[in-house]
Amino acid sequence: MPSPATETSLNRIEDALCFIHGHLDESLSVVALAARAGWSRWQFQRVFAAHTGLSVAQYVRELRLSRAAELLLASDQRQLDIALTCGFDSEISFSRSFRQMFGCTPGFYRRRGQWVSMRMPITFDELPLPPAELTPRMLQIRLESRPAFEVVGLCDQVNGLFSSAPDFSTKVPALWQQLLAKGIQPSASPLIGVLDVSQAMDSGASFPYWAALESDQLTSAERVGLRSLTVPAQQYAVIPFQGPLAALEKTLEWFIHHWLPASGYRGRYGFDLEIYPPSTGASRLQGAPTRMEYWVPVEPSPCQSARLNLSV
Repeated sequence: MPSPATETSLNRIEDALCFIHGHLDESLSVVALAARAGWSRWQFQRVFAAHTGLSVAQYVRELRLSRAAELLLASDQRQLDIALTCGFDSEISFSRSFRQMFGCTPGFYRRRGQWVSMRMPITFDELPLPPAELTPRMLQIRLESRPAFEVVGLCDQVNGLFSSAPDFSTKVPALWQQLLAKGIQPSASPLIGVLDVSQAMDSGASFPYWAALESDQLTSAERVGLRSLTVPAQQYAVIPFQGPLAALEKTLEWFIHHWLPASGYRGRYGFDLEIYPPSTGASRLQGAPTRMEYWVPVEPSPCQSARLNLSV
């Protein structure tokens, strides 16, 4: 259980987050937010970063730009109107900030028509917090689109986290050990675990798991003895994860049972992804604290589509 002091700081940060979410189109100075929370500017920024993993300015800026990206995809509003709605004082400053975050102009983002790097608000609305083992504790989900891609690796049928007899924690590390024992040393490409939920059995509890890399990262010699899989184009909600792998089950339960129903999005059966940094070794896949992203296929629910239509 968190200490009373921790609970108090969480409550004050939650209040600050709710205020930010309701006033994104207004000036939001760190000094004013700190005063509202009852801290000095230095204390507020330190506690905010400890709980969210983000600076106050970064969080506000990325939310404003993500809201703008959402409006670009869901409406035909002029870029200037979107800029003003999202708290920017000119189309020039909006376009410059947009390019810095998304790597493209607002016009290109609209023409492409895909979710890319869209940050969702850290919301509570009576939701429980994610597991206490995570760092940071407050998770910010983002939305991404990814085109079809091919992976090469090893595959085995596993009983997942929600099976009555899960063997995920033993079979998955064994697969990664077998793959890395082949001498594959990725230097720049992430390791990708693919959970083929589209082929799930036992009401989704058992499915093929792939320990893999993207195919273009391996030489012909390295591909010998490995199998390939094409992951189709999908839209995802991306869950950042940093902590012991034993906490992954709790994190996914929080996401599926709490965050997703309140988000305006719904899950789809497809290919879940676990994306590990290139430096991840076999020892980090055996229960030790690790850092990864878990990608869940999603789509807007009817209520979310209606909300977007009403906002235009």
